Formats: sequence, structure tokens, C-alpha cells
Amino acid sequence: MPGSGSRMSFSKRVLVPFISIIVVFLLFIALMNIREQIGLRVGNFLIVQDNPAPADVIHVIAGNDYRTEYAIQLYKQGLARTIFFTGGWCTHHKYYHGEHGKQLAIMEGVPQQAIAYDDSPVLSTYDEAILLKKYLDENLPASQSIIVVSDPFHMRRARWTSEMVFGKGMKISMQPVPFEQTPYKQHWWTDGASRRYVSDEYKKMIFYYFRYQLGMTGLKFLDKN
Repeated sequence: MPGSGSRMSFSKRVLVPFISIIVVFLLFIALMNIREQIGLRVGNFLIVQDNPAPADVIHVIAGNDYRTEYAIQLYKQGLARTIFFTGGWCTHHKYYHGEHGKQLAIMEGVPQQAIAYDDSPVLSTYDEAILLKKYLDENLPASQSIIVVSDPFHMRRARWTSEMVFGKGMKISMQPVPFEQTPYKQHWWTDGASRRYVSDEYKKMIFYYFRYQLGMTGLKFLDKN
């Protein structure tokens, strides 16, 4: 029929680009989903969270006040009789982490006798775990369990560190501060601060392997956080 060829040609000119756009769009969506799944796996690997269970002590690893506030929540739930703070002098906030944590806990209604701290200088999470062990050995030698509170992305390294310090005889429960109570995002790649945190954690885990797992004391000058 006259004109049928031109109509088919026109249809091809319209349909082929349209279909191509749809295919590219679907591929883009698929790639974005894959990227998100990979991103979540990378971040979630760092997050360790145990079911809440009573312990002898809650250890608050030095950091911003939301860590202390979450530890207080756990204390008020009856998960431990003692909150223990470490961290020493904080050059950023200009206070001693232990003393500051104690004052904040008291203001939130925690009895003074339920609070302990050691403000000895520390350079790393490992140093803080050592101070906790020292406190337990001297004051609560029968302790068999601890709760560790820190940021979500810090928890795998914090558990690893606690296991290196305490060995298999101590039950270690990891209780990360919920994301909604921190400035960080579980979709870490969407936020600058969260991206830096995740990147730093993987670097620190490599460092911890050589510095503490293998005992390479020559790396001591690099101790930090």
C-alpha cells in the first residue's frame, strides 16, 4: 500500500529510541539497586548488635554524648548495675570523658555509686578496653559479662578489640547506639561524615590486625582511636 513503508519507517524512528531509553533506564535502576545492596553489605559488615541481656558492666567507649545517653537508657532498662567510662582528656570538647560522662549520668538520675570511670590517657579503643579490664580485675573480679556501647560502624572493631583483651572467658554484648540517635546514616555512601567513618573503620581494622593481633609494637606511634 502506498505510504506503508514510510509509516513503518516512522514507527521505527519513534519506537527504537523509545525502547532504547526504556532499556537504559531499567539498566540504570538495576545498577543503582546493586550499588545500594553492595553499599549496605559493606556498611552492615561493620555493625554488630547482640540481643540485649543483663551484664555486669556497661562500658561506654569515649565519644559524643549520645553514647552516654544510650548507655543510660540501657542502665535504666536494668541491663547492668554499673556504667563505666573511659577516654581521658578530650582536646576537642575540652573535658575529661570519664568525669563528663559521670556528671551527665548523674543529671539523668543514675546513682553515683552505679558510675565508675578511669580518665587515664588513652590513644585507642584497645587502650580503653585495657582500662576496663583493669577496673574489673581490681573491683569486680567475678565479672563474667560486659556490654559495649559505641557507634554502629565502630562495633565490629570494638568487639574484636574486647575479645583480644578479655579472651574467651568474658561474655561480650555489643549494643550500638541506634542510627537515629547518631549523626550517621546506615546508607553511609549518601553522607560525607558517614563515608569517612566507614572508610576509616576499614583502615583501622587493617591497622589493628598488624598492631594488636600480630603484636607489631613498632607501629605504636600510629596508635589513634
